[in-house]
Amino acid sequence: MPRYTVHIRGEWLAVPCKDDSDTVGWLGKEALRRYVKNKPDNGGFESVDDVQFFVRRCKGLGLLDHDDSLGAALEDNDFVEVVVQGDVMSPDFIPSQPEGIHLYSKYREPEQYMYLDGNSLTAEDLVNLGKGLYKIKLTPEAERKVKQSGELIEKIVKEQKVVYGITTGFGKFARTVIPISKLKELQVNLIRSHSAGVGKPLTPDRSRMLLALRINVLAKGYSGISLETLHQVIEAFNASCLPYIPEKGTVGASGDLAPLAHLALGLIGEGKMWSPKSGWADAKYVLEAHGLKPISLRPKEGLALINGTQMITSLGCEAVERAKAIAQQADIIAALTLEVLKGTTRAFDSDIQALRPHPGQIEVASRFRSLLDSDHHPSEIADSHRFCDRVQDAYTLRCCPQVHGVVNDTINFVKNIITTEINSATDNPMVFAERGETISGGNFHGEYPAKALDYLAIGVHELAAISERRIERLCNPSLSELPAFLVTEGGLNSGFMIAHCTAASLVSENKALCHPSSVDSLSTSAATEDHVSMGGWAARKCLRVIEHVEQVLAIELLAACQGIEFLRPLRTTTPLEKVYDLVRTVVRPWMKDRFMAPDIDAVHRLLVEEKVWEVAVPYIEKYRMEHIPESRPVSPTAFSLGSKMNMCSLHDHNEQ
Repeated sequence: MPRYTVHIRGEWLAVPCKDDSDTVGWLGKEALRRYVKNKPDNGGFESVDDVQFFVRRCKGLGLLDHDDSLGAALEDNDFVEVVVQGDVMSPDFIPSQPEGIHLYSKYREPEQYMYLDGNSLTAEDLVNLGKGLYKIKLTPEAERKVKQSGELIEKIVKEQKVVYGITTGFGKFARTVIPISKLKELQVNLIRSHSAGVGKPLTPDRSRMLLALRINVLAKGYSGISLETLHQVIEAFNASCLPYIPEKGTVGASGDLAPLAHLALGLIGEGKMWSPKSGWADAKYVLEAHGLKPISLRPKEGLALINGTQMITSLGCEAVERAKAIAQQADIIAALTLEVLKGTTRAFDSDIQALRPHPGQIEVASRFRSLLDSDHHPSEIADSHRFCDRVQDAYTLRCCPQVHGVVNDTINFVKNIITTEINSATDNPMVFAERGETISGGNFHGEYPAKALDYLAIGVHELAAISERRIERLCNPSLSELPAFLVTEGGLNSGFMIAHCTAASLVSENKALCHPSSVDSLSTSAATEDHVSMGGWAARKCLRVIEHVEQVLAIELLAACQGIEFLRPLRTTTPLEKVYDLVRTVVRPWMKDRFMAPDIDAVHRLLVEEKVWEVAVPYIEKYRMEHIPESRPVSPTAFSLGSKMNMCSLHDHNEQ
């Protein structure tokens, strides 16, 4: 017998049908009939037959024709909404689709599994889990450890020992002993009371990352959760049943209590939940539609689900991976700008870098050489100004290895901290099955990832700061030798004038966002949590900074490609021509003014999807392999670099 879940005026109803030949209109009326059945005033309707309504899918909000059969229009266990004409949108109805739904509309249930043991997860792994590329299984060793710690909790309860969070209250109530008969209620009350977050819900990708990371921590076997309950959590993840998790509310002290409580709330069948099949709906219906049962919490299990730094750290993983991607592509974009502005490659000489051997600086300079070295990829643009009278380039071009380099080193530093954090036990109390005891500690404190992500935001921002100055040089005819704002018929056309303003505004916003949140602390929980990390905001604003950096660099890439148009028929190097060709697959040249925002968005998406890196990296790697080892002792002959090298800064002199 087909069954559908119907939303009407803030309530969810399960409506069974005799067969799928019934119509959509019949389903709407039957749902209305069930809705008014228990209403003292019949829901304000004189007769259900007179009610005018329309029916739409919860997933995608597509309208359905009343005359279509249910079998043709819907799938068994589908979710729909009945909207009564004249009604204002129900205040508690959450729109079915999250932000950026184009990213989820192509979701396909993964066939591959990733095995988690709590010790070997990488940031890249977690991001891939967030994208829905894998389901999860536990390793046998992880299952053994989880089972042992769960058995210790059972023993503590059976022996009626007084242990924090297991047989006592929480925080200020740590000295309040709870009767055994109320231990389950204790855990459920913990979840409900701590589900106090506000703000927009995390996107499905981020919710999936958060859930996967919590599973990884539980798999370490120090949380006291039962193996049966952990398997239920994994089943929810594998079905992509993702609770409604507001993004705001954690101070990053006793872990990320509020967001993790919302995560657990959905798993016990309360609150809202999203899946690709249902859209947003009541959690109990979403679980049921996927053949899952709500979790029935045992002693300690509510605390086990919400104690930890997984909100900060899962967002931190996304931040680190996106930062790495944009830092790599920033080098390519800057190299293209240097070509357009007729700069020199002399400043990237390997011997210069060897005298200040920071790893990031050396790496960035090597990338510039691999993209601009005219012995490998002849540049007609470089040849055209080889004997110009310019002495040296501006810092925004010449100092890219130094400025971009420290960003690379910052990312690597932060990634090491985040990798340690995602494979750490961050509960309290910790359950040591091998010692037969629990120990209260402070592993839940979020200071490590909070400080690291504040540092990451400060570091990555510099890519946008220097990029915006390069955009200014591209747009300013007194600096670029190109038409003003990179457009013909200036005055009639404004070209990149306001695109540069957009870049400037994003850089200015970043300056405020880069103020570290982890320097703040407010005492909470009646002074029990008297020092907090504010790591949730550190993670969220770090991601916002990185997004702004991506957008500024998207504008620079657009501007650099437009600059190339004014240098034709001259061509740049082979890898940079490949980058130009890639951009031109989504954005045509700027011949006269048009709606610019879609162009910026299209190139931003190329950067987020790492397409620019993909087309250039084969040339970068080929160059690297041909120049290992590349450094050599500095000597008087160090400047004999080949006749085709861009030589316009051969006679560099010290600036005043």
